Amino acid sequence: MKTKRLNDSAIPRDRAPDSTLSLLSEGYAFIPNRCRRYGSDVFAARLMLSPVICMSGREAASHFYDGDRFTRRHALPPTTFALIQDNGSVMVLDGDAHRHRKEMFLSLVGPDALRRFSDLLAEHWRRAVLRWATMDSVVLLDEAHRVITATVCAWVGLALPPDEIEARAAEFAAMVAGTGAIGPRNWRGHLLRARTERWARRMIEDIRSGRRDVPPGAARTVATHRDADGRRLDVRTAGVELINLLRPTVANARYVVFAALALHENPHWVAALADADAGTRQRFAWEVRRAFPFIPFIGGRVREPFAWRDHAFEVGDWALMDLYGTNHDPSRWPTPERFDPDRFGTEALDPFDLISHGGGAAVDGHRCPGEGITQTLLITAAGLLATSMRYEVPPQDLGIDLADIPARPRSGFVLRAVRPV
Repeated sequence: MKTKRLNDSAIPRDRAPDSTLSLLSEGYAFIPNRCRRYGSDVFAARLMLSPVICMSGREAASHFYDGDRFTRRHALPPTTFALIQDNGSVMVLDGDAHRHRKEMFLSLVGPDALRRFSDLLAEHWRRAVLRWATMDSVVLLDEAHRVITATVCAWVGLALPPDEIEARAAEFAAMVAGTGAIGPRNWRGHLLRARTERWARRMIEDIRSGRRDVPPGAARTVATHRDADGRRLDVRTAGVELINLLRPTVANARYVVFAALALHENPHWVAALADADAGTRQRFAWEVRRAFPFIPFIGGRVREPFAWRDHAFEVGDWALMDLYGTNHDPSRWPTPERFDPDRFGTEALDPFDLISHGGGAAVDGHRCPGEGITQTLLITAAGLLATSMRYEVPPQDLGIDLADIPARPRSGFVLRAVRPV
């Protein structure tokens, strides 16, 4: 059967001449809304005056994350891409170059390293709880940025003094907040990222010269890494990859807040987590990642032509893979708006179902190599929320605006009367 191009009728087409304003006003719901409207898991549209194919669901993910079918180059607006990954990073590499660089990241997140990360997070969290207990109230999102920054910097081998933790946490938080924004919030993210990049390059140079003695670990690994061609990363690229270890980890502060919100709205899970085995805490963390909005979608450009749904995807075509909508697909997740960790059961996860960090296998595809850090962080933080402290949640606006990318409870989740346990 002959497949059809974007301006033909093989797949539904969004009726608007350009849907950019709709994307900005609907955010995470933009692709799911149209998939429901057109009764299709794929449709054509125009965004920023460019043709795009929007895809959602498990089958779409299996095509989008199939080997080297898509590249991430030129697949997101430059103002967003520079805050998320930036040029030269593992994300924009393809083929063997991508796999070789990915091996470096995956070597950093083995079981022993993740246990050490969990221990460090618990240590820094308990110190923070003692400080929170002296305050009238705290905004958990802001505090989680600081705790995770202190944790991940110590974990990579760059333990920071308190004043520098504040500076780095503010920079990472601004980068994350600016990714889906247009205007001042995005500009601030870029301004502070420039400061972080100077710091990261200085760390790389100091490690290589011996001026900074760091223990074996992630920072040293990045500083000394050689690509498949045998060449050491240039200082700028090494600095970018160091940031790509730190910033996405700090972005998980939003997941910590979502976990707190889930416990607040489902208080029986506080006691359940306190007495839970490892499997139960794992399912709770999976459900936080499924239920709450984190990354709305990911972009790709076709590298290898293929056909799906009677549509020809040709080299250079732009596509958006719907992560949020796939994690809320009612055909896979019954009553998707209900928070229910027990929906996961005990079976292994299908690599194209829960795709908050991408689909397929991380070792040879574009699934995020930091997924293990996120899962470990969430398991640890949820356990600490349930067992290491008591607190009150005063009246506040805990609503989540899906038009706001990246999403968060509007109040940032305010805690009062914190007491260590």
